[in-house]
Amino acid sequence: MPVLSLSGAMSTVFDADGPEQVAQLFDVHLDVGLHHGAQLAVYVDGELEVDLAGGVTGPDGEETTPEQRHLLFSCTKPYAGACLHHLVDEGHLDYDDRVVEHWPEFAEAGTAKAEATVRHVLSHQGGFPLVPVDGKPDRWADWDAIAASVEAADLAFEPGTTAAYHALSYGWAVGELVRRVSGTPIQEYAREAVFEPLGMDDTSIGLAEGDPDDVATLVGFEEFDRCRRPDAGLGSLSNPEVAERFNRESIHRSVVPAATGIGTARDMARFYACVANGGELDGVRILSEAVVEEATTVQAEVERDGTLGTPRRYALGFVLGGTPWDKYGTLSSRRVFGHGGLGSIVGWGDPATGIGFAYVTNGIRDEYEHRVRVNALADAVCATFA
Repeated sequence: MPVLSLSGAMSTVFDADGPEQVAQLFDVHLDVGLHHGAQLAVYVDGELEVDLAGGVTGPDGEETTPEQRHLLFSCTKPYAGACLHHLVDEGHLDYDDRVVEHWPEFAEAGTAKAEATVRHVLSHQGGFPLVPVDGKPDRWADWDAIAASVEAADLAFEPGTTAAYHALSYGWAVGELVRRVSGTPIQEYAREAVFEPLGMDDTSIGLAEGDPDDVATLVGFEEFDRCRRPDAGLGSLSNPEVAERFNRESIHRSVVPAATGIGTARDMARFYACVANGGELDGVRILSEAVVEEATTVQAEVERDGTLGTPRRYALGFVLGGTPWDKYGTLSSRRVFGHGGLGSIVGWGDPATGIGFAYVTNGIRDEYEHRVRVNALADAVCATFA
């Protein structure tokens, strides 16, 4: 089957079946103004079956192509987590190691914080959902200041007792653990262990030095139904304020392993296709089947996430489906794993169907609106390919 690609004028009439209806729905989202530009990529059983791009890179931007890089927000988190999974595979740490075994300054000996494990960090059970540096983007380029901020952070709850989304602190902790264990900054480790082996040529954590800032321009749409608590991390900012902050080149160049991934839907779908296939794609293995199995198994299931206030099922670096609040569609299996990015992006993999899915937009919508658009596309994809 040839790869489905986008061409011709946008249509608002659903007069096709199968893959062409997926393309029509993708067009409609652009036509009604849900975002200025978008990409949709779908792998099925290791083959790229859908590779769409449409609209423009911003309000006054150029045509969006499949190679156009976007800011990925929290869709960065699984890439960062994959670095720790790789280190587990290499025998350099274990999920149940205490963080202080690799990063002694993380917590004072004998305190509850010192009992936090790698598993707790990856499953948002670490107890420090907010740290002082989170709200200080002018310091995000200073990794030593970031590590010191995590070290100084007080616990909001004892590690392992509940789950609360660590919007930025997840990435700070994962990044410093990768650096402490491997001796390599996380952006370099991700490139060497994940992106380059998989051929994810347009993806990085933060813009690499010397790369032009050609990232698509984000637009924050006015809220319709705010589902984030207003005091939770970036939820204290309006959508336009978030867009303004994350359109800054200084943020694009900062290494924020929970939020400044730069990349494309094509690369993201390839990543999820690999993990859904047990860690191997096209003869390239980045993770063992045993590590993938553990990484995608539920670790914490809560009726009310301590940050987001919604039901949540956490694996290790991934968010699992199976709740009314996930963004993986109504037809995907409970084995689906993935992650969303602040009202604009979602990626997931489903080992039950062999699908790797990524929908990347430059339009930040409130979570209700975002969930509607991504679930509609996910269901169209599952109905066609599952």
